[in-house]
Amino acid sequence: MLLPPITRSFSFFHSRRLISSKCRNSQMGPENLSLIDKRHRASFRLCNVSGYKTDLLEIHAKDPKFHVLFIPGNPGVISFYVDFLESLYDLLDGAASVTAISHIGQTEKNWERGRLFSLQEQTDHKLNFIEHELQDVEVPLVLVGHSIGSYISLDIFRRFQEKVTYCICLYPFLAVNTKSSTQAIIKKIAVSRTLCTGLSSLAAILALLPAWISRFLVKKSVGKSWSPPAVEALCKHVLRYHTIQNILYMAMTEFEKLSEVPDWSFMREKKSQMAFLFGVDDHWGPLHIYEEISNNVPGAVLAVERGGYTHAFSCTEVGSLWVAQHVSALINNYLSKH
Repeated sequence: MLLPPITRSFSFFHSRRLISSKCRNSQMGPENLSLIDKRHRASFRLCNVSGYKTDLLEIHAKDPKFHVLFIPGNPGVISFYVDFLESLYDLLDGAASVTAISHIGQTEKNWERGRLFSLQEQTDHKLNFIEHELQDVEVPLVLVGHSIGSYISLDIFRRFQEKVTYCICLYPFLAVNTKSSTQAIIKKIAVSRTLCTGLSSLAAILALLPAWISRFLVKKSVGKSWSPPAVEALCKHVLRYHTIQNILYMAMTEFEKLSEVPDWSFMREKKSQMAFLFGVDDHWGPLHIYEEISNNVPGAVLAVERGGYTHAFSCTEVGSLWVAQHVSALINNYLSKH
């Protein structure tokens, strides 16, 4: 059966200059797990960022002291992060509004008519969103990025140093891991037009199945422990020809860009305003990168998650809650000192 290989491929990715923007609406104890049932609910909004249809996930605080902007990995489908973002909002106790922004071309509908977007274009998209949608936000901006979203967040921080007060990188993909056979396979697929087309076509075929069948197959393969929002996100958004094409094209440009040496000087300069969370067995953010940051950026805030929640933490409720607790503790600790 062909479903397991393609869905395993999806799990590996967990991760023009723009001018104008206009939007419209469209191990846990019982006390911790109860937070999942009592949390505030995020709302989705369709946003037009310089002509590109963009999904937003938002929770607004009445009197925010700061604003959290979340940048996803690749796939950049923010539905994967519903549990995490809602838990984070509640753990911050209403002190912050939270916004998550999707990547262009990675939504249910083929808004961009099959156009492909590079890592740089996805970064420019986020910069433009901040320039136009968050320009009137007077409170400090806290960036939280996952996987390649961490790389994008650091780039945003570099360009908006007066507006960004803190940057948190979760399971960061900051450099190509030459020891990873998984990355080598993905790179071969991403650079091959034939393989990209074949994989995208297979996704399109699977998308034609009745919804209950695709959900059942995902739950029986990669999604055995996944939360309902994560299963729905894969079936609804990722199993699309244009989405797979964009995931792979972005991945190809990631491998090209991340072959460069990280900007250690910037990290040293801003180390007091950054924090990094790594996983024990994560080929996207391996522990040798943890060691490189430790050696090149003495005093950097670094942590290793050892609970087994993995790079795809947002696909489970317990993983989402644990990482949300870690992020909220980092933010509260930083802001209490500044």
